Amino acid sequence: MKKVPNASRPSQWASLLDTLLDAFDTPEFDAKSRTDVVTWLALVDRWRRRTDLTAARSDSELVDLMVADAACLAAHLPSGATVVDVGSGAGAPGLPIGLLRPDLRVTLVEPLQKRVAFLRTALGTLGEEVAGRISIRQVRVEHVDDCFDVAMSRATLAPDEWMAQGAQLAPKGEVWLLLAKLPLPAHPGWRAVVDQRYVWPLTG
Repeated sequence: MKKVPNASRPSQWASLLDTLLDAFDTPEFDAKSRTDVVTWLALVDRWRRRTDLTAARSDSELVDLMVADAACLAAHLPSGATVVDVGSGAGAPGLPIGLLRPDLRVTLVEPLQKRVAFLRTALGTLGEEVAGRISIRQVRVEHVDDCFDVAMSRATLAPDEWMAQGAQLAPKGEVWLLLAKLPLPAHPGWRAVVDQRYVWPLTG
């Protein structure tokens, strides 16, 4: 088993990220993308020490929670797609997807002011280039009237409710359903194009 370092210093987030990405059969992400994810992880770590930004109990769990879904999904998203992430919280999975895939245009939908404040701080820290292709909408999902190529949400709505809502956001595109241990729900008129299953690399 590969030893995973403790990320007590910001410089060590890169080691945890590399260990996670190596566990997935994904394209090689460029150096800037990786650096941007590390910058964001270090910022999440600083904020979580003074607010309930995430439920992660360790550095390894934080990287799994924040990046594993993004690393898995990024390889399946169409080139140049517009993506909406509903209930972004601290940014996962939409923000790291946008960082790993600079060709995408990502909209983060989050109604809670505290989390939006963090997301705005993150984009401000990451710079104008990132902020130019990743945007934040402080609204509830029912008030989003744009259409996207791909709609995704994690742990925000019940599966059936999300599928109905996602279909409105991506009427001609794809709706991604992120489940922990629940089986894929049967839904009339729907079919699974991709069913990707995996275990968190760092914490199992």
